[in-house]
Amino acid sequence: MRHLNAAHPDRLLVGPDTGDDAAVWKLDDDRALVSTADFITPVVDDARTWGRVAAANSVSDIYAMGARPLFALNLVGWNTDALPTELLGDVLAGGQDIADEAGFVVAGGHTIDDPEPMYGLAVTGEAHPDRLLTNAGLRPGQDIVLTNALGVGVLTTAIKGERATPEQAEAAVASMVRLNDIGARLALAAGATGCTDVTGFGLLGHLGRMALESAVNVAVEFDAVTFLPGAVDLAQDGVMPGGSRRNLTWALDFVDAGNHDEVHQLLLADAQTSGGLVFGVDPSETANVLGELIATGHQAARIGHADAGRPGLELR
Repeated sequence: MRHLNAAHPDRLLVGPDTGDDAAVWKLDDDRALVSTADFITPVVDDARTWGRVAAANSVSDIYAMGARPLFALNLVGWNTDALPTELLGDVLAGGQDIADEAGFVVAGGHTIDDPEPMYGLAVTGEAHPDRLLTNAGLRPGQDIVLTNALGVGVLTTAIKGERATPEQAEAAVASMVRLNDIGARLALAAGATGCTDVTGFGLLGHLGRMALESAVNVAVEFDAVTFLPGAVDLAQDGVMPGGSRRNLTWALDFVDAGNHDEVHQLLLADAQTSGGLVFGVDPSETANVLGELIATGHQAARIGHADAGRPGLELR
């Protein structure tokens, strides 16, 4: 896909080459447009909650690039023969809830008739062209910070199988509707240049891609990673989405799992919906960043360190 960059090499600051969360187009020396689109099928039963999760998941890509969202368009697939339009209204209301919280405008959208319901947003944001967060921005010597606990994939699978407790279901939803605006702001303030959000490819997939694109080795300390309540126990009992298993198969090409068993590996490959951010900061900034994240309710942690070794991940 590299030919897509050929026509405007100077203005297309971020394109398809590095697998980043959004495209970035330079307007002038002080402004760049950041554009992304994402949609998901239902992960919870309540329509409005699904709308909130899907919208938070979509706008997360804007925050992961260090940008602020300006406006969005609804993207809807809806089975008009099986689902009432009133239910779609609840979904869109959930999306508007997130837009109001994040401070962007939903300016329209597009709907198609589809057998399986889908919802998300195409979001346009703005960033300074010299202050972007990208997959290729990790640097040797940086600490790796994860802003949210993992385990959403395990818990949503448990919810569908009626194996999750009400407390576990509540924790999963709270995690999925949390915006990544605070994490992005703190990353930029701490001088970060490398960042992504942890979503469908799991921590191993997304952080591994960053390590490869940044040409660094990242050591991940399993015991430092935070998990949502019950996620580890459920995983040990065999509750795991199929996507997480596929993630692990792919990620092992660039991950040295060391002595960690399959459950540990799967938990780090767990497919997240609307997950947190993972980024690199100078060690002198780590304590302050973590302090502010934890003070604002994030289950944040320093989970590893980047160095100049062979590009990829090592589990410790």
